[in-house]
Amino acid sequence: MNYFIDIKLMSSKEIQENILLNQLYTNFHKRLYDLKADNIGVSFPRYKLKLGDVFRIHGEQKDLECLQKQNWLGELSKFCLVNIITEIPNNTQYRIVSRVQTTMSQSKLRRLIKRGTIKEEEIKGYKAKLFQKSLDNPFVELRSMSNGERHRRFINFSTLVNNQVTGTFDTFGLSKKATVPWF
Repeated sequence: MNYFIDIKLMSSKEIQENILLNQLYTNFHKRLYDLKADNIGVSFPRYKLKLGDVFRIHGEQKDLECLQKQNWLGELSKFCLVNIITEIPNNTQYRIVSRVQTTMSQSKLRRLIKRGTIKEEEIKGYKAKLFQKSLDNPFVELRSMSNGERHRRFINFSTLVNNQVTGTFDTFGLSKKATVPWF
């Protein structure tokens, strides 16, 4: 991953920054899925408590050019400043940007109830644990293309390392093993 594209989100009265990021990320995911790309990663360099107002895409120049030819931003381009494809700086550090999931969820509880694998008296305890174990990681809220429901994708950031680790990325630009440049 020697190149990147920065997309600066420009919130306005028309659209809030978090809503814009959610829509942008959904479009990005759809395009990676269509391209069957596993060599493009993402990062959020202004991440603090929230993911921030910069969406950074990492990859090789030819892969980023292919992505940009897809016009995947569509209508959202009027709310974004898109930089040109740029080489990553020297002496950069790296980190893994991955999805993190809780082991307990409302949807899992519904499945347990439907299957009959949880007793009536255990449901209240499950719900109590569910609220205690909630994640405080930043997230994007995506709309499922198959059923239209919204779901949150919580993002985890590993510690910084000096060496790049190569590997594949999912159709959300995330990986459990591969690093992206962090600068």
